[in-house]
This record gives sequence, structure tokens and C-alpha cells, in this order.
Amino acid sequence: MTNPTATLLISCPDQRGLVAKFANFIYSNGGNIIHADQHTDFAAGLFLTRIEWQLDGFNLPREFIAPAFNAIAQPLGAKWEIRFSDTVPRIAIWVSRQDHCLFDLIWRQRAKEFIAEIPLIISNHSNLKVVAEQFNIEFQHIPITKDNKSEQESKQLEILRQYKIDLVVLAKYMQIVSADFISQFPQIINIHHSFLPAFIGANPYHRAFERGVKIIGATAHYATADLDAGPIIEQDVVRVSHRDEVDDLVRKGKDLERIVLARAVRSHLQNRVLVYGNRTVVFE
Repeated sequence: MTNPTATLLISCPDQRGLVAKFANFIYSNGGNIIHADQHTDFAAGLFLTRIEWQLDGFNLPREFIAPAFNAIAQPLGAKWEIRFSDTVPRIAIWVSRQDHCLFDLIWRQRAKEFIAEIPLIISNHSNLKVVAEQFNIEFQHIPITKDNKSEQESKQLEILRQYKIDLVVLAKYMQIVSADFISQFPQIINIHHSFLPAFIGANPYHRAFERGVKIIGATAHYATADLDAGPIIEQDVVRVSHRDEVDDLVRKGKDLERIVLARAVRSHLQNRVLVYGNRTVVFE
């Protein structure tokens, strides 16, 4: 789409007339809605919606849209955010030694499967520096130990500010990000295998092989202070059989991790994910 758009992501207590109120705000200011989706969580008593409209012909300058909409949203008790399609997010990819998700994200970005810049790779190991050099991306090696974790995380935060990063993607970054870090930079997407919590710890594919599992999977979620328990964005599974060896499980697992992480990142970048509590609505 060449014409810029604005997108509102809104959650508020469910009540009558919400669709009309939000649509009328856009219509009364000369906007043309091109996508609108909604969901009502009756158990939570919440109405959730995503509305996207063209900015061409819209009467309000961008800087006035938020305060104008807030005058409507505040009496409704709504939580909301606004995004613009021509604002290009900046991603930092964090890795350890595995490269499959890193290569996949870079390839998809270069192929314009999603619109973003990747100016930075951070790793607690130096192994993948050659990948960063290959694609002309800045590489920061920041080793983490139990003794220097706080100091190194402060350094990581400073680097994210320096590079004006909007989103961190943990692409098989095998370190726990502290609650303090997440409180200062909450926009983090993580990927892990879906054996959790049955096969936690090291060598999950070997342990799953020993149990004779029939499916394996992957989960992408937002990072929170609760380890691997943040709001889920995307998941998928693939069947395995008695004929599959450990190497087959690892290969199939890596394939899934690539696909699931890419889907999650793309949904986030397209402003399709609305988080409420520890859940998400991912609008199509």
C-alpha cells in the first residue's frame, strides 16, 4: 500500500455504541476506513478492536489525532495506541550460537516480507559476528555471567537507546532477560520450543525423543517477568513419528521456530496484536 494509513488498537469495557463512536470519529474527520476488526471477550467484559484508515484527505494533522481521540476514549475507560504505516520500526535481533532464526529474519526483511530496519545484532557470544558482517549489520558482543548481568543489561539498554530500537527479537538468545530490563524495555518477542513445561532445560529434543512424542511445536510470545509465560502471539506444531531420530526432531523444530517467529514479528510490525492481561488478540 503506497498511501499512508493510521491504525488504532483499542480495548475498553464492553458497552453499547462503541463501533459507532470509533467509526464516527474517523468519518467526521474525513477518514476512509479500509480495515476494521473486533472481538468481545465476554468473560473479561472487554471490547477489542483494530481500525485502519487512510490518511489522505483526513482533516486532522497526525500530531492532533491522539489528543482528539483521547477526548473520546477517556470517558469510555479505553486503553489505546495509534500507529502510522509509514513509520519504519527498528529491530534489534538478539542471538546466542544458533543462527537459523537470525538468517530467516534477515532474509525476510531483505525480501520485504515485512517492513522494518535491522541495524543491530546483540549476542552473548561472538560466533555469529560473521553473519552481521555479511549483511553489514552492527554486531555487539556482550557476554553475560551471573556476576555481571546487571551491568551488562544496563549496557544493552544504552545501546538500544543509541540505535533507537523499537523492538527486540530474541532469536534463540539463550539468556534470561531480567524483570528490571523488561520494565524499562517491554517490546520484546521471544521464541521457544513448545515442549515447555514438559521438557524444560537442556536438550529438550533428546528428552522428547526418549518419551516418544508425536508432535513438536514452537511458541512466540512477548517477554515478561514470568519466564516463558508472556502473552502468546503465534504457535504451530508438526507431527513426528517413530521413524524420526533426534536430528529429525531438531530439524523440524528449527523449521517451526523460523516460521512461528516470522509470523509473530510480522503481526507485531503490522500492528495486528492487541495485548490485554496475559492474552493477545491477533487480528487477521
